[in-house]
Amino acid sequence: MSTFLRRCLAALAAVLIMLPLANAQAASEFMPVDQIVKGMHGVAKTVVSGNKIEEFDVEVLGVMKQKGPVGDLILVRTSGDVIERTGGIAQGMSGSPVYIDGKLVGAVAYGWALTDHKTAMVTPIADMLKLWELKGGKADLAAQSQEPSADTLATPLMVSGFGEHALKMLTEKLQPYNLTPYPVSGNVADENNNGIAYRTVEPGSTIGVQLVRGDVSVGALGTVTYVEGDKILAFGHPFLKRGNANYFLTDAEVYDTVNGLENSFKLGTSTEAIGMINQDRGAGIAGQLGKFPAIVPLRISVTDKTLGRTNDLWAQVVQDEELAPTLSAVSVFNAIEKTTDRVGSGTARVQFQISAAGIPGGMLSRENMFYTQGNIGELAIAEIHEALALLAGNQFSPVDIMDVKVNVTVDSERRTASIMEAKANVASAKPGEKVDISVKLKPYRSEPITRNITYTVPKDQQPGTVMLAVRGGGMVSMAQLIGKKVTGEEDISKLFMLKPRPKSLEEAVTELVKRDRNNDIVVETIDMNMPDATTAAAGKKANSFTNQFEASPSPVLPENAGKNPVKTGVTGTAAAKQPVNGEDKRKVYVTTDYIIDGDTQVVLNIVK
Repeated sequence: MSTFLRRCLAALAAVLIMLPLANAQAASEFMPVDQIVKGMHGVAKTVVSGNKIEEFDVEVLGVMKQKGPVGDLILVRTSGDVIERTGGIAQGMSGSPVYIDGKLVGAVAYGWALTDHKTAMVTPIADMLKLWELKGGKADLAAQSQEPSADTLATPLMVSGFGEHALKMLTEKLQPYNLTPYPVSGNVADENNNGIAYRTVEPGSTIGVQLVRGDVSVGALGTVTYVEGDKILAFGHPFLKRGNANYFLTDAEVYDTVNGLENSFKLGTSTEAIGMINQDRGAGIAGQLGKFPAIVPLRISVTDKTLGRTNDLWAQVVQDEELAPTLSAVSVFNAIEKTTDRVGSGTARVQFQISAAGIPGGMLSRENMFYTQGNIGELAIAEIHEALALLAGNQFSPVDIMDVKVNVTVDSERRTASIMEAKANVASAKPGEKVDISVKLKPYRSEPITRNITYTVPKDQQPGTVMLAVRGGGMVSMAQLIGKKVTGEEDISKLFMLKPRPKSLEEAVTELVKRDRNNDIVVETIDMNMPDATTAAAGKKANSFTNQFEASPSPVLPENAGKNPVKTGVTGTAAAKQPVNGEDKRKVYVTTDYIIDGDTQVVLNIVK
């Protein structure tokens, strides 16, 4: 039986066992905010270690009118043995249900850093129950009022399977969401619990909200506030505040609660997937047991030629237009780091296939080579992120990404070659005739080699002198820049804007797939008068992800500065091989095993 089938059967069996237990819980009576007065005492429930639910004392200090994201907040002081052991309210306790006279009041949700951690604010249960009424609608409760002045009890983001630099990259990318990842020992795979019933999901128990699961895991821990049938409420504050959400809901294990100066936090890990979170708003998160989120399956294979080893990794990334491309790209970077076990220069050959409904042929396939003196892993993931971001966030139509397969080969050897000269076998040619051009290359620290490429003069080419640019696929030739009167960095930026925006998803995908590769030798006609969109580099857009990550330097060494043409950014990616509406008869290319640097020109005399 396959691993995937075993996971499905285990999850189904667990849900069937769990649902009756959840349904058997008697619905709690609720205490509305208008019945709460200063001086009332109650208890709250949470887990601080393992899976044991413990209670701590709560005293009401007052009701703060309209201070929460959706309404009132209840100010409380906590005490008891649990609070003494944890040093106060800890991150991960958010969602802890508060009861007064046996009635559910709400969820512990907010506190203050670097102050008395025993004081907290509670989100009323009435506001949380409204999340169940949304049914995937467009209403956004979080936008109805101001955020509280206190700090959200930030849920600890537990990550496993990440290397040092991949974890740093992930931390930087999640910083806008006010999330700080903590490395933990590992993710408990579903198949390890075959035949074992999941723990009952009840108020006070710990759950996980996962964005990535598999050989790597990215998820947060929090506390269950209320369960009714197969519906669940938790946190009492937003996770990422995405509104309609699509996250894994998982069981979780708490290793310990760490007492910190600024904030204490629960340290643990997500375990089995038990459902999905479908609402993420100001009053908390809401989900459903036994129903699972849409995912992007990610299969990664990385080979290190220097070490002679290959690693295969898999992951499931939640489908989210904003998060999925970044989480997937960082997962690929992590696979490169873990396989090579180093950070530094090198050459990478990257090939990826993205299967998706609604794109030409149902698949986006791309291959390219990269070299850098910086971190080759950072450079290698640029086009993967670009492709995923294009599909997930395109302006034309929603795309269901069904499978992502990435193959990366990394070599510590520098595989670059500079164009030394190019010669045509004839000085004159007629429209329609073929011209053989020999290109002399100088590989890095190796003897010169020659590559031949055949250029066919377009049949509509007018008589006269024609200049052909011979360049690396990742370059904009100096002759092109001179022809367009580009002299400075500002003009170069304008050059990137000459390319018209795609008019359809098909056109955008085709442009990416047909784009010149860094290991191509390109021969194309230079129009010295009219701007030619097909010769403008698309590298600025292609490199947005790498620039965003403050990635590595240009694939061309600094000692060549001033001798080489202007680069199109850190990846050295250039324009499409052919326009979307047909074959570009003024441009041909040949693929090599080297990243091609530099350019030169060949002049032809076109006769009648």
